[in-house]
Amino acid sequence: MPLTRISILKGKPPAHRTALMEGVYAAMRETFAVPEDDRFMMVHEHEPADFAYGAGYLGIARSDDLAIIQITCTGSRDAATKQALYRAIVANLARDPGLRPEDVFINLVEVKAENWSFGHGRAQYAEPA
Repeated sequence: MPLTRISILKGKPPAHRTALMEGVYAAMRETFAVPEDDRFMMVHEHEPADFAYGAGYLGIARSDDLAIIQITCTGSRDAATKQALYRAIVANLARDPGLRPEDVFINLVEVKAENWSFGHGRAQYAEPA
């Protein structure tokens, strides 16, 4: 059910991009109870002129290794579960591909169940069980 977009500066090798997706997906499986194969993820690479960030916003020293992760999901999780997701993503990405915690920016976008169609022109999550 989550739709994940990861934005980074252009130039990282394929293994780095794969590790980003793997780490985020593993964290979602662990903390958000995302089912196996519920995986819809994209990595977007940007030229430096198209990737701007606050290098010191809120006292956090970010570098050009910054990964901006936006996860669109249903609004069914409490604040503690969201915090667990953030911690798990940071821990996973610190291990592989070796990101500093300061370089992991996460944004959750919560939408209603009726706003998802996984194919066939149907809103599967809004249909009766």
